[in-house]
Amino acid sequence: MVRRRQRERSLWEVVLPDADKLWPADLRRIDALLDEDEAVEVIAQGLEARWPASRRRGRQGISAEVVLRLLVLKHLYGLSYAALEREVRANLVYRAFTRIGCDPVPDEKTILKIAKALGPQPIAALHQRVVQLAVSTGVAKGRRLRIDTTVVETNVHYPTDSSLLVDGVRVLTRTAKRIVKVIGAGPHHVRNRLRSAWHRGLEITRAARSVKTQATLQRSYRRLMAAGRATMREAQTLNRRARQHVGRADLWQRAELEALQQTLRSTLPLMHRVIEQTSRRVFGGDTHVAEKVLSIFEPHTEAIRKGKIAKPTEFGKLVTIQEAEHQIVTAYAVHDQRPADVTLWAPALDLHEQTFGRAPELAAADRGFTSAANEEAAKQRGVRRVVLPRPGHCPPERRAVERQRWFRRGQRWRVGCEGRISVLKRRFGLRRCLYHGHDGVQRWVGLGVIANNLVAIAKASP
Repeated sequence: MVRRRQRERSLWEVVLPDADKLWPADLRRIDALLDEDEAVEVIAQGLEARWPASRRRGRQGISAEVVLRLLVLKHLYGLSYAALEREVRANLVYRAFTRIGCDPVPDEKTILKIAKALGPQPIAALHQRVVQLAVSTGVAKGRRLRIDTTVVETNVHYPTDSSLLVDGVRVLTRTAKRIVKVIGAGPHHVRNRLRSAWHRGLEITRAARSVKTQATLQRSYRRLMAAGRATMREAQTLNRRARQHVGRADLWQRAELEALQQTLRSTLPLMHRVIEQTSRRVFGGDTHVAEKVLSIFEPHTEAIRKGKIAKPTEFGKLVTIQEAEHQIVTAYAVHDQRPADVTLWAPALDLHEQTFGRAPELAAADRGFTSAANEEAAKQRGVRRVVLPRPGHCPPERRAVERQRWFRRGQRWRVGCEGRISVLKRRFGLRRCLYHGHDGVQRWVGLGVIANNLVAIAKASP
């Protein structure tokens, strides 16, 4: 059964009455911001969506208030789930902040399962509630808007064709052995080709350093691809046997087999695409394969070039960050496919007007968002000062506009968006997403943005 609130008073507050002196000032303000029914209700509804009957019956689980505060604390200080459990168990202030008190601290796996079950929609709703807190407290008034994009990397290694083939062989072999352990070996033997695949991968790494070893490189790739195809055939055979065995398996075996079959169903098509793109690149010279697979474990990963000298290509998802005053991120979006920056301007203005009930007085972005249509769209919505610098050579009349004081001040304010993205990456974890799947990226980004907004509101509040 889903509970909204934890009990009002805990035993340790009676034993240690002057515990308020241990609290950091910002954490105390954030504690007051989260002490409202609307934010708790968002999390409670997300928990109830898993099992609708949990509204009325079932054993009492972790309250929605504790879940909310645990997730905020995790992303506020960049803790892992294991570190979160350890820190909350040992720290009196964290016990008070999370409303756990003298109760047992939830296990790290329990917190992980609950956070994963919430999904991205409750996190997005919670973010909107935090933005409304910023509006109601007067921290964000909606007079200014700035927008930029960045890349949140997925938790993958640098993708090469050889490493992807080795990953595929490893996953398929491991899954096939687990199926054999459940249903028995039978007439089909599972051969472990992982050691051979690793050796071929090392040969490819050494041969790729010189153009003189092209023949050796292609020979190693042929052997590695042959190992991948043979492993796929064995995995497909075991998948058919597992499907036949599911009907007469007991409850636990059935659940395990269905999970292993799901792994095979998701990995086999990816492995087939990896072999195909490897063959086209190594033997056909085609380096521009459409919808290239960049990870066996995070197949939604994209290769994105943002023009950085230190890191020309980043592997992850493109994220839009939209800000108002006092570094409040009013909207974020994790895109399925990378869009052109110029197409994000008008939706950003509409979201700002929807949040604040008015158009901003000043709207700023970098050159990637600049177009005559975007400037006109901003003026039609009532934006008085549009700061969109034009790329390339400008005519004299446009150059005169961009040299005016208000335009240059708007440009200087827009640069702060780069700093806010840097803070989101360094302090709140948006440099690399440690959650799995596209939904995981949305939850990771949303929780990092919520932590940023809570800190910004706490610092700006009187």
